[in-house]
Amino acid sequence: MATFRLRRFSNPEILRAIAPTRLLAFLEPHRDCFADCRLILPRTPTAGTIDYEGLVNLFMSPEAGLPKDLLDALFLVDEMATPWGMDALLQAAREARLPLEESADDTPADVAVEVWLRDRNLLEREHAGQSLSRPRCFECYQTHRQPVPPFVLPTADAQRCLEHDLDEWFAQSKRGRGTRVFVYPREDEVWFLVRHGEPFKREESLQGKETASVCYRPLKYDVLIYLPQAGELRVNARSRAQKQQYRRLFGRHFFGDDQLFPGDSKYTLAPLREQREAALVCVDVQGVERITLKEVQFRWDEPVRAVEIHKANDLFLSLRFRNSQALAEAQLDRAVFQVKFADAKRPRSVTICAGNVAHYTRDADAERLEQWLRLRGFIVVPPRPKEVPDATVARA
Repeated sequence: MATFRLRRFSNPEILRAIAPTRLLAFLEPHRDCFADCRLILPRTPTAGTIDYEGLVNLFMSPEAGLPKDLLDALFLVDEMATPWGMDALLQAAREARLPLEESADDTPADVAVEVWLRDRNLLEREHAGQSLSRPRCFECYQTHRQPVPPFVLPTADAQRCLEHDLDEWFAQSKRGRGTRVFVYPREDEVWFLVRHGEPFKREESLQGKETASVCYRPLKYDVLIYLPQAGELRVNARSRAQKQQYRRLFGRHFFGDDQLFPGDSKYTLAPLREQREAALVCVDVQGVERITLKEVQFRWDEPVRAVEIHKANDLFLSLRFRNSQALAEAQLDRAVFQVKFADAKRPRSVTICAGNVAHYTRDADAERLEQWLRLRGFIVVPPRPKEVPDATVARA
């Protein structure tokens, strides 16, 4: 972890806000390391004074050579030492029946340190779960197998095997090791959060009047969502190679089939050309009041390849007013819709790309919008595989 990115551990006053007993217990496993850096920790709060300024200097100095375990712990506690992080940790601790030493004067950092001392895996899991609530762009892959193969939650062994294969790939791709997979079952879908490293970074820093280099490996979270009833895998990841590995390894470890999700196109924008305004009808989708086309990216392949982006408050009205033939003649690559939900004061947007990409403002919007997309024909129905004749019939 990059020590210079620690927010709460960069200020002596914030360190003082952590109960001294907890802070010393948190740092105790690395007492010898601090001693090597000429910082002596008292055994108890009454046995001496904690050198808060010295601790900050070590935490913020890349040259201190602090062990990776300590840096990882500092990073996780730092990230969860917020009011919303505290709420998540307290709720998770109660659900896990994890006994905590609590008081009315606990700060968010107190709670984060306490949970770390009691169950570091719970802190890691809750930290990872904070990444699930951010808006994302998903690529969606459907299985061609009919019926959809049954799915059961992965065992601990299957999860470890997936982590091992992902770890090998990330290491070969210059992203380091340490991959973790967290599983979050939900009502009609299962979320998988993959924590992994990114390519190494070297950045210049200023140490007094001298320049120095800070080296670190950034942390990244990818999200996979599996819909068991539809046999669909949704992937939020940065590179095409990562998405391909997720499709292949998810199918291998949970279904025994590397090719379960072939990667064919899920979305088409043809209904905008064929149905025009009728493609925006949503009266048969509960909770959706209206849908407006706001933006379309057109692609012209002849006589020269060109791309045009048209935007308007109501794009169908704009195209009709200008008597434009773009919708009928050009290829449609991307469309942005404005969606007014019944339970929202303001409309939200969704972006659909011809192929596999859907970008929702909120993850929770996906279920209702996928229903609309399917009803209006924006979702391609996978071809049914050819039936293989029964072996006994074939021999006859």
